[in-house]
Amino acid sequence: MRALVMTAPGGSENSQVQEIATPHPGPGQVAIDVSHAGLNFVDVMTRRGDAAYAAEWPYRPGKEVSGTVRELGAGVTGLAVGDRVVAAPVGAGLAEVVLAEAALTVPLPAGVALREAAAVPLGLATSLLLLTDAGRFTAGESVLVHSAGGGIGHAVARLVPLLGGGTLIGTVGRPEKAAAAIASGYHHAFARGDEPAEAIRAASGGRGVDLVLDPLGTAALDLDLAVAAPGARIVLFGNASGGAVADLPPLSRLMAGNLTVTGFSHRGLAATAPERLARAIRRVLDLVADGELDLPVTELPGLDAVPAAHDALQEGRATGKYVVRVGG
Repeated sequence: MRALVMTAPGGSENSQVQEIATPHPGPGQVAIDVSHAGLNFVDVMTRRGDAAYAAEWPYRPGKEVSGTVRELGAGVTGLAVGDRVVAAPVGAGLAEVVLAEAALTVPLPAGVALREAAAVPLGLATSLLLLTDAGRFTAGESVLVHSAGGGIGHAVARLVPLLGGGTLIGTVGRPEKAAAAIASGYHHAFARGDEPAEAIRAASGGRGVDLVLDPLGTAALDLDLAVAAPGARIVLFGNASGGAVADLPPLSRLMAGNLTVTGFSHRGLAATAPERLARAIRRVLDLVADGELDLPVTELPGLDAVPAAHDALQEGRATGKYVVRVGG
């Protein structure tokens, strides 16, 4: 079968589509013929060689797929060969066949297309969990999202209205991406290089923001604290900047503002509480099936197009969610 393989840390020069052996599922696993696979910034961080993302090289990326069940491992119930499913594998999803744990393989409701479904297991499910579980979002609150022009940012903009609505404020890495964030549903969008603290406070009505969703490690944490309303929650869910992670603010500063700083990891949740992630995937799929939620995606024509798309993600040129067509 064909699969994308990252041979060593670096850039697209080390990403190759190779012919490798087709895997077979072990106990509790499912083999899936991949129709579409989602692209995510975590694959870029792995490709760069960021710490803790790849245990060894070569590495096979891809953490969300849609497709049909090819083979069931021992002990798997509730699924059958030929079922249309989405899954959140630990990796290797950018391939014609992938293995996933049955606990994180969810049947597709009727009417949900495989193309859009590939954005659910990591992108949309993470966005829902960031808002509801980690962020404790309440209708009417203000939400600040860094990297609002990316896949998670676009998903948050679709989900907040379904959760009761609120004021959506985004930051983007490039000034020209602010318009795309506004078009996706943000009420305000600012370039981070323009020192937007004052503008963000004004956009929140002067009191600060209630919830911050921050994938930039601690690079923007001073900004987060500067614009946080009393009682705000700050959720750190990645290190897209790739820089060294600084210490968290002192307890006295958090207590003074009644602030909460929370960490979130899709990978950690998949490993330690897969049932919570599976519930989020099912909830998102139900919203899509009922016509309440849609997430426009940009479809790549095949695995050979993925390295260039990873370049665009890394360089901040990509907008919205990318999926790649893998199977027929």
